Amino acid sequence: MMSGSVLLLLAVTAERLGELILARRNTAALKARGAVEVAAGHYPLIVLLHTLWLAGLWLLAHDAPLSLGWLSVFGLLQILRFWTLFTLGRRWTTRIIVLPGETLVAKGPYRFLRHPNYVVVIGELAVLPLCFGMPLYALLFSALNAAILTIRIKAENSALAGSLRAKSP
Repeated sequence: MMSGSVLLLLAVTAERLGELILARRNTAALKARGAVEVAAGHYPLIVLLHTLWLAGLWLLAHDAPLSLGWLSVFGLLQILRFWTLFTLGRRWTTRIIVLPGETLVAKGPYRFLRHPNYVVVIGELAVLPLCFGMPLYALLFSALNAAILTIRIKAENSALAGSLRAKSP
């Protein structure tokens, strides 16, 4: 029988792979409609960070006991993740893809947060290691993620300001 840690890691890995497939499909569809990718240079860093984070968890936490408290926080993050994905629908992708003339999304979690997906990513990179009792791992990857997200959010905000219209009330 598989441990709870292995089951959790399998679920997260499957979710991430599914998201990559969805993102690739959405990116291709958006580009076919005239969208352009912006600030692609930092994207390999994001992929590397997330790959190392997940691979390290497989290596170090596959037999760790789970904290049910942190696991419940992780579950709440997943609710926000799926709410964000469903709200953006075909516009969700892992890259910064801008379709000129589109309006900013102002429903779902975007009513409350400008970048809810980044809130989820920030939370996940910290909380999943905490589920396994790995606070230093959580701190290390949170710091690395903060550096990359600083670049990404600045690039995304700039792209959105220049290419999209704010939705009228």
